[in-house]
Amino acid sequence: MSFELISDFNLSDLDNSKYIKLKKAKFKQQNIIREWDLIEVHNSVATLLFDDINDEFILVKQFRPPVYLQNRDGFTYELCAGIVDKPKPLIEIAKEEILEETGYDVNINNIQKITSFYTSVGFAGSKQELFFAVVNDFLKVNEGGGNLDEYELIEVVKLKKERAKEFMFDENIAKTPGLMFAFMWFFENEKELIKK
Repeated sequence: MSFELISDFNLSDLDNSKYIKLKKAKFKQQNIIREWDLIEVHNSVATLLFDDINDEFILVKQFRPPVYLQNRDGFTYELCAGIVDKPKPLIEIAKEEILEETGYDVNINNIQKITSFYTSVGFAGSKQELFFAVVNDFLKVNEGGGNLDEYELIEVVKLKKERAKEFMFDENIAKTPGLMFAFMWFFENEKELIKK
């Protein structure tokens, strides 16, 4: 399945949004008054999924309009992820996003926290919690694809483990820093994570 047909792309000013708020910060630093334009956004969760039977990573591919402005393609390879917009434990949100985006129903006890970090620090500074889970065909309950009520169009992509390092450094493939960090973490910890 591919959702790569993009047409009639236009930009306009944003008056209001349920996802972001434009703000201006004013502060004093070393007795100098400074201003900074920023965006207030939701924090997020992301999960690196690894299929231990087929020896492959499960990624998502989706259209990102800001990337389209840079490369006129706009499709990025990413970790399964979602915003934190409900009062639930972050691991529960990660579980929901795994099911919604990729179709795997992972037991919450089998989702492991890796770390957290801040993203887009120059203009947003949102925090992302990074998780890891092992999946396989026995956990697949639907095709995934995202929340169609919100017009999310997500393609589930499988990447063989032996191709991951080459994939990370291929500059012709749009991917996120979180995905590259998660791959590095996986390869550093692979012996403890995957016991065959």
